[in-house]
Amino acid sequence: MRNTTSAWVLLVCVAGAQLPAQAQDEVLDLGGAARFNYAWRDYGPSEGNGEADLELLRLEADGGYGPLFYSAQYRWYEDFEAVHHAWLGVHFDAQRDLRAGVTKVPFGLLPYASHSFWFGSGYYLGLEDDYDLGAVYQQKSGDDSWHLGLFFGDEYGTGADYDRYSFDLASTDALPYRERERLHLRYAHALSVGPWTGEAGLSGFGGRFEHRPSADERTQWGLAAHLEMARGPLSAQLQWAHYDYDVPGHRIALSAFRFPFEIAAKADSYTFNLAYELPRTAWFDNITCYNDFSTTQASGSGLDDSVQNVSGCSFGKGVLFGYVDWIAGRSMWFVGGPGVGLAEPGGQQWRSRLNVNVGIFL
Repeated sequence: MRNTTSAWVLLVCVAGAQLPAQAQDEVLDLGGAARFNYAWRDYGPSEGNGEADLELLRLEADGGYGPLFYSAQYRWYEDFEAVHHAWLGVHFDAQRDLRAGVTKVPFGLLPYASHSFWFGSGYYLGLEDDYDLGAVYQQKSGDDSWHLGLFFGDEYGTGADYDRYSFDLASTDALPYRERERLHLRYAHALSVGPWTGEAGLSGFGGRFEHRPSADERTQWGLAAHLEMARGPLSAQLQWAHYDYDVPGHRIALSAFRFPFEIAAKADSYTFNLAYELPRTAWFDNITCYNDFSTTQASGSGLDDSVQNVSGCSFGKGVLFGYVDWIAGRSMWFVGGPGVGLAEPGGQQWRSRLNVNVGIFL
């Protein structure tokens, strides 16, 4: 399946590159990026701590021909490679379109429920910046916008492939599951309250997943409510999300970036983010400072709350864009915790890291 997906991404890029140059409505944009990372952490092994490395290389193609348009991106990390997204679309008119392929899942705050390089805790639950195989219909009507999505599984069709960008159900020895069909619906309404502008919205999904050894089907569902408002350079994001996997016991496994880990099978996730865009300086094109706070609240045997806070700033100058973040977490997978929403042996220990990421985007 991995080879098939990689070939599909390359086919999209090649097809776009072969559009006739004289076509007046042809659009083609080929690009890529290289990102470099430095991290210092107060947990884990000392090997590699405080060192810089090449974190990412990526290639992408965006384009269209008449009412058709497409986008594809493939990524190479230090230890693995993965498709980010790869979809084809059609514009019905200026307010409506349909996209099919490995496309973004419409849920909650879009495009992100965060400002930092490390996203929020919802990302590690598969609720933020998730890309799966399916189709999404989008429509705008005045102040209202709708997303209707049907997905057939994760981007590779198997929970046994851990080399992925998006966090999806993992098939492990203890918890052998994989994603199947899901139906997503998202609604948002543009708001204007005095000097504040933004949007409020609701999201929901329902579907099934599969216990691979027995082929038994189980149900999953989720809900979210979000609010995003801005006043000049100041902006705020608020979100509540709930998800529920119908499994025996209290845990299920996810995977991404080569590693599977466990999360609470049912939990609530809360997000509270603030950001401020500083005045443009003589050198930087933009500087945005933020504090992103998120928590996953779970209850049950072997479960506990997870907390993540990221304070930092992003910087942009021409083709350069970077982050300087201080990430602190408790019972969070990315800072040495056992997973998300799980009780940690030895108590609620806080762990943190300084992360600097600088990228060249072409």
